[in-house]
Amino acid sequence: MGFLNVKGHWITFYCGLLVGFLFLYILNDVFEKNIYKPFVGPVNKDAKDTQWIKQRLVLFNKAHPHHSGEDNSTGDELYNKVRILCWVMTGPNNLETKAKHVKATWARHCNIVLFMSSVTDENFPTIGLGTKEGRDQLYWKTIRAFHYVYEHHLEEADWFMKADDDTYVIVDNLRWMLSNYTPDQPIYFGKRFKPFAKQGYMSGGAGYVLSKEALKRFVESFSKNECTHTSSVEDLAIGQCMEKVGVKAGDSRDTEKRETFHPFVPESHLTGHFTKSFWYWSYSFYPIVEGPQCCSDLAITFHYINTEGMYMLEYFTYHIRAYGYQYRYQPALFENTQKLPVHAVSDKKTKTKPVMTQKKTNETFRAQGGKKL
Repeated sequence: MGFLNVKGHWITFYCGLLVGFLFLYILNDVFEKNIYKPFVGPVNKDAKDTQWIKQRLVLFNKAHPHHSGEDNSTGDELYNKVRILCWVMTGPNNLETKAKHVKATWARHCNIVLFMSSVTDENFPTIGLGTKEGRDQLYWKTIRAFHYVYEHHLEEADWFMKADDDTYVIVDNLRWMLSNYTPDQPIYFGKRFKPFAKQGYMSGGAGYVLSKEALKRFVESFSKNECTHTSSVEDLAIGQCMEKVGVKAGDSRDTEKRETFHPFVPESHLTGHFTKSFWYWSYSFYPIVEGPQCCSDLAITFHYINTEGMYMLEYFTYHIRAYGYQYRYQPALFENTQKLPVHAVSDKKTKTKPVMTQKKTNETFRAQGGKKL
């Protein structure tokens, strides 16, 4: 009888333990769904108000987004003078988890937006480049993406920004920086690294932007056998190619020599996160500064931004203000800005060429010295 009582106690104990674990699992699931779900407040409402014109697989922004009652005259001027096409490197598995949130936040501030993937998705939309997925395919995807932009949208923008789907871009700050240059200059900008290329090269994760002339030289270099198709390191291969075709690696720091493109999340740069043995110290072209001076007040990009981070940075950039304070760093427009032409935004739809099929893409790149994938 005693044995049965002991056995009964153990059964009761294990049943209680099982019920406890089940309760904690359900509670944790409910907690995560309610606490850690992506922010869907005012920023998403702004995204719905964005006046997209969808032409096949491309999103054209009809107007420069801003809040009602806000003096945005300078931003509007730059929006029409410094036209930026943004293309985002993504993949089929990232559309709902990453690319969707890029489209809802910073991409709204680009003049034209393209999402480049391995396959076409007409609903999102994405442009299928006919490549495989994976880090070893990044350079191929980049070549084909820029080739697509060159073939279809060369005259519809002045500058061409490449970003990953976990990169946050403050496009208005990018416009200010670019307004000191003209698109016919062979130049590109980003977070500049120094090894393996004489003039350095731009970090892929932090994003980089090409002038129209730089884009022309990059794409046309393959038909002239000036650049190679074979590399698994996208950003370095781009930089080495740019150097060969005479495209300058520009200095993207602000007027106080603070960095604007950043390959990590803001807190990593602000809190002295990097150990002295970390590779970043030896790769950075310019001296690394930690703490508040790490980053320009007119910062342009941050990398490794998760879903919540996208909305948080959008909120910090375009919504939150300290009452009673004027901006302490608001440099005037460059003298060159006044000379830039104004491009009117038209409601009229332009004809677009059909999207490259994999067969057509392979034929094009074989003709330019590439290999079939």
